Amino acid sequence: MSKDERSSVNPFTGKSHLDLLDDDKFLKDCYNEYYKMIEEWEILDNTDNGKLVSEISYNLIKAVEEYLAKIGRSDYTKDYYDWEFHLVANDTVNAFCMPGGKIVMFSGMLPIAQDANNIAFILGHEMAHALLDHSRTRISAQNTKDTLANVARIGSIGLSLFGLGELGAITRVATEVADVGSEFFLMKPFGRQHELEADKLGMMIVHWAGYDISNIPEFWQRVSAQGANNFDFFSTHPSDDKRIAAMRELIVEIENGKDVINTPVLSDGSSTTQIKVNNTSNNSQTFTQDSPKNHEEYTNSPDIIASETETINQKSVSKCPKCGFDIYPEDKFCINCGEKIKKEKNENNLKCPTCGGIVKKEDKFCFNCGTKLNFQMNCPSCGKPIKASDKFCGNCGSKIQS
Repeated sequence: MSKDERSSVNPFTGKSHLDLLDDDKFLKDCYNEYYKMIEEWEILDNTDNGKLVSEISYNLIKAVEEYLAKIGRSDYTKDYYDWEFHLVANDTVNAFCMPGGKIVMFSGMLPIAQDANNIAFILGHEMAHALLDHSRTRISAQNTKDTLANVARIGSIGLSLFGLGELGAITRVATEVADVGSEFFLMKPFGRQHELEADKLGMMIVHWAGYDISNIPEFWQRVSAQGANNFDFFSTHPSDDKRIAAMRELIVEIENGKDVINTPVLSDGSSTTQIKVNNTSNNSQTFTQDSPKNHEEYTNSPDIIASETETINQKSVSKCPKCGFDIYPEDKFCINCGEKIKKEKNENNLKCPTCGGIVKKEDKFCFNCGTKLNFQMNCPSCGKPIKASDKFCGNCGSKIQS
């Protein structure tokens, strides 16, 4: 089953993600890179450790497939994920799962992991990155960077002012993505939000497979404290208080009977997706959405940026990159300290509650950084003014005469 034949909604998030890739070429490149790396190292599958890694990998994959069958979304991996797993002789402390389900664990990881539960989490975490299409999202954004290079010259803020907010958001993402330096782009560090998502889904997969997740936060904290920079895997998967707290919170949710059948695993409560269970003859569950438009269009900006924009009740809402609180279009912020400003009664202007700065009612600010926006946009190359009604070619950047 090709990407075009399956639902665009990711069953683990209940959302559609940015995906602009040619499926056949993308997976072919991934598989070629995988086998090229495999040929460089001795495969240890027939050793005791190799059999352990194979058993754990099989159990995790089986758990994923059984979960997808329960919610009626076997289409997500059927004829699309070509699962394969190997333990290879390499002292590097690392493991990865490429898009399409190609898994490798390096032998150097085993002394650090120490037991099957920790090995399961490391593999489950990497599988989660693949199942959540994190590499696809990042590379799609990189490709967007290339195709929007000329559009970006007028600035993503300008695009937002012209009523092209989504295009502006993608441009911001694309221009911040690191250039692809080599075929190992897929193995470069993911962003914070991607790591938190992979932690959560990875722990759920491990739990479904019957492994103990109760000590995972302590394991992660212990290894990071020992000096993560000495270990390739842990240097690209750093520990912090928020991450450990999220792991512990998930453990409590699971102990309290977290519902992952009627709600996506990574549902944050703000998704427009609803899940309805149909008691049909094959006992399948189907994901449905409030609006066909929401089903067809991308409802989630790439997670490699700090803020995420969704359509909720027909209103555009951004999330604060620091605290995660919702930010609405009418919200105002101080350009001096970034503090959200509340209007005082009987006042024509607003005062920042932190620094006391005056904010006029007509002032507009960037949701992301709090910078005051100048509605008179000027071309960064020639300095000429750009009107909100101006249109530009996305290919060459030339102004289009109406």
